[in-house]
Amino acid sequence: MNAMALKKPLASVTMSVMKSIKLPESERGELNALLIPVILLALLFVGAASFAVWAFGSRQDYKNNSDIKAAAAVAANKQVVQAADAKQYAEAAKSPLKTYIGPEAYGSITVQYPKTWSAYVDTSTNGSLPLDAYFHADYVPATDLKQTYYLRIQVTSQPYNLVLTQYAGVIKQGGATAVPYTLPKVPSVAGMRLDGQVVPGGDNQETGSLVLLPLRDKTLQIWTESTSYLDDFNKYILPNLTFSP
Repeated sequence: MNAMALKKPLASVTMSVMKSIKLPESERGELNALLIPVILLALLFVGAASFAVWAFGSRQDYKNNSDIKAAAAVAANKQVVQAADAKQYAEAAKSPLKTYIGPEAYGSITVQYPKTWSAYVDTSTNGSLPLDAYFHADYVPATDLKQTYYLRIQVTSQPYNLVLTQYAGVIKQGGATAVPYTLPKVPSVAGMRLDGQVVPGGDNQETGSLVLLPLRDKTLQIWTESTSYLDDFNKYILPNLTFSP
């Protein structure tokens, strides 16, 4: 027999032996147990790699855009500061207050108002409205135009109770609220404050605040024609207004 003939039977026997070899059950269990930590380590690696990529991208974004972001933050802060300064300046510009004193025949009504406002007072009207005053920022627009004024003051010849009943309907329907009111400097005279759709001569859609007070046999009406002017109405007008009952 030559060498080549011997090699073929040996190779065949070797392959058969290898195929017949099987791992014991205990070793296969150990192999399965080893797979769990391997899988966990793989997942942790993937998570760490993802976080590293995100962190690197964020750092690059901050590095590339930090100047732009800083400039935007500075601009936004500057706008806030400028708005606050403008508001503070506008408030300071209102002082010292101006003073208007009405005719003695109609209670010597004295009203103090911001010096940035102007006043127009008509005391030559008909008997039903002996005093009609308009107050507005900068200048008073024409009184015959549809205009929302900062402040209005009227003395009407109608008695207080009659004027008050004219607002009973809108109060009942919920368009306005009414609470008893006295001026801080004239506590002896009790009247009513109405808030809502109470602008005299309005279209029942305008909202403002109106104070009605008895003035002898007449009625004193003080109001602002928009809720936008309520701050000045409450801060300057009502606390400083006086009259002779």
